[in-house]
Amino acid sequence: MKAFLILEDGTVFDGTHIGADKEIISEIVFNTSMAGYLEVLTDPSYAGQAVCMTYPLIGNYGICRDDCESERPWPDGFIVRELSRIPSNFRCDCTIQEYLEENGVPGIAGIDTRALTKILREKGTMNGMITTNEAYDLNEVLPKLKEYTTGKVVEKVTCREKYVVAPTTELAQNGPLSGAARFDKEAYEKGVREPKPALVTELSGQGLKVALLDLGAKRNIARSLAERGCEVTVYPAGTPAQEIIDDNPDGIMLSNGPGDPKECTGVIAEIKKLYDTEIPIFAICLGHQLMALATGADTHKMKYGHRGGNHPVKDLMTGRVYISSQNHGYVVDTDKLDPSVAVPAFINVNDGTNEGLSYTGKNIFTVQFHPEACPGPQDSGYLFDRFIHMMRGEN
Repeated sequence: MKAFLILEDGTVFDGTHIGADKEIISEIVFNTSMAGYLEVLTDPSYAGQAVCMTYPLIGNYGICRDDCESERPWPDGFIVRELSRIPSNFRCDCTIQEYLEENGVPGIAGIDTRALTKILREKGTMNGMITTNEAYDLNEVLPKLKEYTTGKVVEKVTCREKYVVAPTTELAQNGPLSGAARFDKEAYEKGVREPKPALVTELSGQGLKVALLDLGAKRNIARSLAERGCEVTVYPAGTPAQEIIDDNPDGIMLSNGPGDPKECTGVIAEIKKLYDTEIPIFAICLGHQLMALATGADTHKMKYGHRGGNHPVKDLMTGRVYISSQNHGYVVDTDKLDPSVAVPAFINVNDGTNEGLSYTGKNIFTVQFHPEACPGPQDSGYLFDRFIHMMRGEN
């Protein structure tokens, strides 16, 4: 069946229909990852968007449900150059076509994804429609595209009630993660560029309780803490700050999530109350932006955002550069940052945008990228160890 991708600037791509049989309007974004399409599909941060994968062959290792980052795929649509119909992987549960159909996600294959990506880079992220209607009328479609907004999607992706993720002992059994930087507090404070690996047993979070505010959290955030021995209680995004405080956690995690951070007015108000406590806080992606907004900073929309697994970020304390996984279309505006409240801690090496903040006089640090990245890279996984040090009162 033929399918069409129509952009709000009037550009039309002809291709082949994949996935569920339905028409959608969404924000069109691109992801440059060469692997991990299942993790992209199940990342709640893509709610309200249709994702174009720039790597030309998608689906060659099928769908392994154990690798899902949430219980379902969240993008409105999926756009690929070529969809593999016959996956080769002993862990494969089903094909990507079957998975998209099962979960009601439509898509389009066979288009020039390189050309689409160049358009989005040059003109910026724009809305689009995926349709199988060959009799479409641009005069009717284009006004609908210009009207579309993602809205308050955090409410759509958060959990409905709180639950607990019990600690595991995987890291303690296996030793330090191979290929992943480990956090060494003494070396870090001295600005050593090549910190020596620290033993997992020295960084154990055993007995520590972490409150994770689910703004669209990927499973690997809770998993990364649980593997370090922490007990993680996951809270819905609308949870009052006082409820979290009354549960007496040793630390608070603010997760990733979708949409414009300024839409989350209620959550921002509650995060301000969490900031006013002495509880250590570590925030990722949307959580990083919401903490900035809660403390008087500002955010703005990027031209086409950062989405992929190859973004270099520089730690301003050590000068060391890490390759990171990212998925965001908004960024904290450091020009309006009060240094008495927070200072930049990481920057993006490619475009100089902010990638993290350290809060003055507070046990709070936040990052724009994903240290819990799965399938990777895991260069910045040491930040979870740094958080554990903070909860134990060691930094």
